Order: sequence, then C-alpha cells, then structure tokens
Amino acid sequence: MIADKTPAWWRATMALCLGSFLVFINLYVPQPLLPELKTAYEVSTLGVSLLMSVATLSLAFALLVFGPLSDAIGREGIMRITLLLAGGCSLLLAFAPNFESLLVLRLIQGFVLGGLPAVAIAWMGDAFEKPALLSAVGLYIGANTLGGISGRIVGGAAAEVGGSSAAFIAVGVMTLVGCAIFWRLLPNSRTFSPKRFQLRRAFTDIAGHLRTPVLIAAYCLGGINFLIFINQYSYITFRLAVEPYQLAASGLGLIFLTYLGGTFASTISGRLAQRYSPASCMMAGVVILMLGTAVTLNDSLVLIILGLTINAFGFFLAHSLASSWVGRYAQGARGSASALYLVFYYVGASLGGFWLEPFWQGAGWTGIAWGSWILLSVTLMITLGMRRFERRCRR
Repeated sequence: MIADKTPAWWRATMALCLGSFLVFINLYVPQPLLPELKTAYEVSTLGVSLLMSVATLSLAFALLVFGPLSDAIGREGIMRITLLLAGGCSLLLAFAPNFESLLVLRLIQGFVLGGLPAVAIAWMGDAFEKPALLSAVGLYIGANTLGGISGRIVGGAAAEVGGSSAAFIAVGVMTLVGCAIFWRLLPNSRTFSPKRFQLRRAFTDIAGHLRTPVLIAAYCLGGINFLIFINQYSYITFRLAVEPYQLAASGLGLIFLTYLGGTFASTISGRLAQRYSPASCMMAGVVILMLGTAVTLNDSLVLIILGLTINAFGFFLAHSLASSWVGRYAQGARGSASALYLVFYYVGASLGGFWLEPFWQGAGWTGIAWGSWILLSVTLMITLGMRRFERRCRR
C-alpha cells in the first residue's frame, strides 16, 4: 500500500485533487449566475435554484450506482470516463435553447459528476495506508473547495464578457484539458480486489450501513450541514444582487473566495483530529458555522464576507472529518459506505431550497439565519453523540 508523503502518494493525491477540482467547477458554475438567469428566464428564486438542486439530486442518485459498481469493476475507469462526460455536458449547456433544456442537461451532468466523488475516497482506502488516508482526504476535500471557488469565479467573470453561455464554455474547455492530465496522473490501484456485482449484495451492503448508528450519525451530519451551507450561498446571491449592494455576476463570483476558509480547514483537519479527536473537531465545526451565520446578519459587506469565510471554515472542518469517519468505521464495502455518505450530503443540498425558501419569503436573510440555526442545532446534538461514542471506544 502507498505510504504517507511518498512520491507515489503525492502523484495519486494530486490526481484525485485535480479530479475533485474539475467536478466542482462544473457543479457550481451556475451559482453566481442565478440572479441573471432568474431575470432572463422569468422564473422564481426557487425555480432558478433548481439548476443547482437537480444537479445535486441526480449526483446523489449516481452515487448509489457508481459506489457499488466500483466494488465490482474497479474505480479508475469510472472516474476517468465520467469526468470526460461532465466536461462535454458543460459545453452542451452553453447552447441550451430554453430553461427546460438547461434543467435536463443539468440533471444529466449531475449524474456523471457523481462518478468521481462516489469512488475517490474508497480508492484511497484501497491504495493508502491509514495515516496516508487521513492526510489525503483532507487535501482532496480542500480541492473540492478550490473547484467550487473557481467554478463560480470563472463563471461570473466569463458571464460578464459573453453571458452565461461563455461561462459554460470556459468551464467545459477547462474540464477537458484537466481530464487529459488526470488520465495520465492517476495510477491503477494494486491492492483492489474486485467482487462480482450482485444487485442483492449491493442492497444488503447499503442496508448494513444504514443499520450502523455510528455511520448514520456521520451521514446525517454531512447532509444537514451541507443543506444549510450551500443554500446559504444561493440566497446570498439574491441578497447581494439588489440594493444597497447591486453586485454584478463577476462580483457575486468573487464572494465565493470565502471558500478559502474551507480550503484551510480541510488541510488542517487531520492534524486537529489527531490532537483533539475527530468528534470534538466536528462539534467545533458546527459551532463555528452557527457563529459565522450570525456575523452575516450585519449589513456591512465586509462583515458579510467575514461571516461567510467563518462558515466555510466551520463547515469544511466538520465535513472533512465526517468523510474520514465513514472510511474508518465502515465494516467492508467501503465504496458503498462512502457513496452513501455523499448521497445524504447531496440530497441535503437538493432539499435546502425547499427548507429555506419559506424563511426567505417571510423574513429575508434574517429568516435564512433562523432556518439555518434550527437545523444546525440538530447536527450539534449529533456531534455530542459521536463524542460519547469515541469516549466509550477509548474506555
């Protein structure tokens, strides 16, 4: 197996980080364009938010397919082919004739984008020694944040020049070029042992994971936190696109630089967990996310940006450790266990608009904050349970 910080570790980790980066520039490129697309297609805030929701929902479904499938046929081919198809979908989005076709293409793109996230952490679990796995997962999730930032910044900047079509073309070309590099960098796992795919066995594995409380805690933590975190960014674009801020698409794209707080949190999460325990750090992450939401209630743009940065740090601290928690406690079928975590994660994202929309309509951004705190109180209780579980394991 690959040892921590060896040349083989760096090559494999950088390949997976690049793949993760490419997935998330495609997933999030429409987000800074939502106010513009809302006006162009004359749809509601909830309607235009479906461009994000349908992609994350179909991505979640794809995880149920690609995770178990990867346990049978291997993981490298799934990651390579789906990444290539995702870049092609971005190019097709640039030429979609109406809003309905945009939704259909985003549905398809979300499905193929699920290929790499479904199996990447399981690939690491097969190929890396345990200390190497913890370090690699932190960097991999840090690449998620960089991809999310870049997709929004590139999308916003390109839209200023040539509209939303230019944004999709720019991201599509970036993806195809990056995909060629990814194919060359990613090594084949030497420790993978394929199992014959059996639909019944796949359902049995999933049912086994869902009967394991220590895994369910991580699944719910990731899903609920992401429901709040990612949809706050959608609604903040509507808040900042109107007076007194009136930010254009490029300015809204730059707001997502606050994700750098999450990049930093992901890269240090492994070290923090070794010092304070994963559950304690996840609890701290939820508390930080609640505090950052409070800061965004201020009308100052500087403090709004600060609050979003705090939110990103807290969310990705908890998310990084919840992901590795699944890899640590899953008993067999790691591919389906990791995929199931991401199913909860992205289903949460797709449902966030339905949860937060009534709060937005009723009280604007203040309502969004209250809607966020209600669910974050639930995840705070989940982390308390995980902490008690850790203490019992030590005893």
